[in-house]
Amino acid sequence: MVFAAVAEIVTGLALLTVPSMVGWLLLGQELAGAAASVARVAGVALIGLGVACWPGPPLVGMLIYGASVALLLAYLGIVERMTGILLWPAVVLHLMLSAFLARAAVNRTRG
Repeated sequence: MVFAAVAEIVTGLALLTVPSMVGWLLLGQELAGAAASVARVAGVALIGLGVACWPGPPLVGMLIYGASVALLLAYLGIVERMTGILLWPAVVLHLMLSAFLARAAVNRTRG
């Protein structure tokens, strides 16, 4: 399980930081534009999956995923000026889910 977690986290970090290179290595083509942004979201998901697979509560992995996706999507909307009709509702939804997961994590440690 630890090996799987490390593999997912490393792949996720690669997708998050150098999506074009990962696309080239896997598919023989660089990822650009919206494809690179979607690959970054997939990278965040893999990091969350890796943390969820790590020994310990999977709640933490979902919290990392939700908060990271909210931040990444907000960055894409504000800085990269990528805005589809569902971008901001998705940001709000992920922030709300992250708040609920954070509350559950705090309650879990208390009792």
